[in-house]
Amino acid sequence: MFKPTLLAAALAGALPLPALAVSDADLAALRAEFQQQLDHKLKELQARYEDRLKQMEARLATPDAPAPAPREARSNDFNPELSLILQGGYARHKSGERRPTGFLRDAAISAPARGFSLNDSELILSANIDPDFRGQATVILADGQANVEEAWFQTLALDHGLTVKGGRFLSGIGYANEQHPHAWDFADNNLMYQTLFGEHFTQDGLQLKWLAPTDTFLELGGEIGNGNAFPGANGGGGRNGIGSWAAFAHVGGDVGESSAWRAGLSRLAARPRGRESKLFDTAGVDTNNTFSGRSRTWIADFVWKWAPDGNPRERNFKFQSEYFQRDEDGELIHDTSGVNTPGAYRARQSGWYAQGIWQFMPRWRAGLRYDQLHRGELDFGANQAALLPAGYTPSKWSLMADWSPSEFSRFRLQLARDHAILGNPDDHQVSVQYIHSLGTHGAHKF
Repeated sequence: MFKPTLLAAALAGALPLPALAVSDADLAALRAEFQQQLDHKLKELQARYEDRLKQMEARLATPDAPAPAPREARSNDFNPELSLILQGGYARHKSGERRPTGFLRDAAISAPARGFSLNDSELILSANIDPDFRGQATVILADGQANVEEAWFQTLALDHGLTVKGGRFLSGIGYANEQHPHAWDFADNNLMYQTLFGEHFTQDGLQLKWLAPTDTFLELGGEIGNGNAFPGANGGGGRNGIGSWAAFAHVGGDVGESSAWRAGLSRLAARPRGRESKLFDTAGVDTNNTFSGRSRTWIADFVWKWAPDGNPRERNFKFQSEYFQRDEDGELIHDTSGVNTPGAYRARQSGWYAQGIWQFMPRWRAGLRYDQLHRGELDFGANQAALLPAGYTPSKWSLMADWSPSEFSRFRLQLARDHAILGNPDDHQVSVQYIHSLGTHGAHKF
């Protein structure tokens, strides 16, 4: 509060008073008038806030009631949050692709770059569209091209814990699927996700989520899409109906003050037509193959996080693991030397990975990951002799350490031993990576 003498001096200097002597009575009257005006304004402000609080309390008591009309938007209310993720580094590994033996994988995946390279950069724009919707677009910038990875809208005002998302989005199946590469704990993706999706599974369609009003975290979700993304195919989306669908359930909670966990179960189904995949035949020749039929995948995931007293700033640990089983049946056209040989194809395959990340002091982390795939049951029909590999278990070890000067930058060193290809010596890989975030970027999920 201003002292009366200072207030009087300020008012005397600001008002055009006549050049006459000012008495104590004049000052007292002016102070009284000022206090009266101040009290009036404060009462008006208090009444306005009490009215808004009553409206909010009534809204909480009757959640189905319509929300009050929003205030008129200011001109800058719809400025999007803008961020750019810069990624790059150095990699040393053997030339060519490291496709796991005996597994059909997306033919669009190219061999990773060697030496110094600029990896894909992510341009992200997001904002609340109005009180009812939020939108986001993620554009992947590479040399000479730009690809839309995500472009979706999401509801904000549905009741009863429901949320609808539409457009192109990362599917909610599994745990790591919704993570962009800059959020990975390692320089590359695990063998499981590389085999299943290449990087992650993307839906062009609709998603419905329900968050249960319980103390224990419980989330249920379902999706429908055009089925264009692997394990679907562009041919899977060439119909009026649904080319793929997914369902998932996630549950989690806290254990004391220092630990939290989440577990999930997901199912993905697609009906690809003319899906292209590459596969090494029994002679070690890289061949083209086209699959049409049904693909069904189950994923189970589990995550455990620990931080002393719930504060991860000094030290924390995260354990993460996922398991998948993929069943496919249909027709596989095997192309070798320009000769197409159709045959039946049935497969039941599985795999998993487990990793632990330990932040042992502020800004410094170390991590270990192990990936393993199981060939399972494979039947190539008429192409059995040409394509059925010997019994083999692809696997990979990865060890990393990273340093984060701040929440906007990270430098990482990773060593790996890739044992994914039958008859091919292990690939001892070295990766050095940098990740920088420019602009506003939201927090990552649990």
